Amino acid sequence: MNVDLGIWSKLTKFVVGLVVLAVLLLIGMCYLPVIRENERMRRQILIFQNQIEKEEARSKELQAQVDALMHDSKTVERLTRERLGYARPDETVVRFESPATNATER
Repeated sequence: MNVDLGIWSKLTKFVVGLVVLAVLLLIGMCYLPVIRENERMRRQILIFQNQIEKEEARSKELQAQVDALMHDSKTVERLTRERLGYARPDETVVRFESPATNATER
């Protein structure tokens, strides 16, 4: 037994569709700030991961330098000669200075 109510059944379906659409839009609007915050945090995580990788590489370099200074006497000798200007008793140290410029400030 199918009763045709005419326009009222069509209007009822249309109103139910609009209510469902409104609920979906409301849910979407509530979650949109959360989604944007999530995207911002993901970008920030990528930036931090890149910084961590750079710092780990720098840490490895520094650790290699520390190991060289602790275990390699030639490295210590080279740095002593370069930075402190030391030499063995039978050596002569020659130092080169950079030329002074005569540039005038305007």
